[in-house]
Amino acid sequence: MRDYATIQDIREARERLKPHIRHTPLLRAEKIEKEVGCQLYLKPETLQITGAFKIRGALNKALSLPRQELANGVIASSSGNHAQGLSYAARMLGVKVILVLPVTTPAIKIANTRALGAEVILFDGDTAARWKKVYEIAEQNNYATIHGFEDPVVMAGQGTIGCEILDDLDDVDTVIVPVGGGGLISGIATAIKETKPSVRVIGAEPALTPKYFHSRINRERTSFPLKNTIADGLRISVPGQNPYPIIEKYVDEIVLVDDEHIIAGMRSLARDAKLIAEPAASIGIGALLAGSIVVRPDEKVCAVLTGGNWDLCDLAEIYRAAEQ
Repeated sequence: MRDYATIQDIREARERLKPHIRHTPLLRAEKIEKEVGCQLYLKPETLQITGAFKIRGALNKALSLPRQELANGVIASSSGNHAQGLSYAARMLGVKVILVLPVTTPAIKIANTRALGAEVILFDGDTAARWKKVYEIAEQNNYATIHGFEDPVVMAGQGTIGCEILDDLDDVDTVIVPVGGGGLISGIATAIKETKPSVRVIGAEPALTPKYFHSRINRERTSFPLKNTIADGLRISVPGQNPYPIIEKYVDEIVLVDDEHIIAGMRSLARDAKLIAEPAASIGIGALLAGSIVVRPDEKVCAVLTGGNWDLCDLAEIYRAAEQ
């Protein structure tokens, strides 16, 4: 099997997923435009069935596997949104699902995952340690593993977002994508660059986990110790092995965003766009507010809002602090 997704893989994924997911709208954010200095469009995967984009890749993979491979169940690790996407897919197909989640996972993501019928195992360790645990359990029980960002079939599912953006805004100039493991931006960048190479693709990464940013500088995959960025969905210490070369090939720029600007992005989305977005989803808006991305007033910029699954009490604290 190839370790990357082609544009044809992404187009096939789109047809496979069409009956099961939402083609999320593209929303103009006029009020935020005044602050960021460009024509701003939002791709709110917060409105996706599971509240995040991850259902695209998880479901594409699950639908691609032979039934006999799914017979005993599926297993993965996740910071929360892949867990919910995979749980939804497993429930739809009537198979068992086990998720190994970090102990730091927001309670709402744990609750949503369990509500979809998954068995949840909370694990205290970094990404590599969690996946080692996953593979041990999978081998013991003959479960199928579905990786959230290394699997090219998952990447192809995420890439369908890029196709939808081009369909809805064919003259888009720049697309900003949050960067965690790298599967999302790999898929979107492939879809966009293979269709319209002139579109600029920018990755936004938390300043506290600058793995892809420094990997680009060092010209090799570079790991960083885990730090507690507010963007828990992007809190990964090791660049993805399969996403890395795709990102190097297709992503024009990677910018770092401080937590304070990520929080500012969350507040701006709630106040001016009336959208509830988790920190990881708000990082692109944070990058624009911080001036980390150079844009023109006439430039059409699309920010991908990856998900909205975060504890409401924590969100309320962040919104309330803005009013003090």
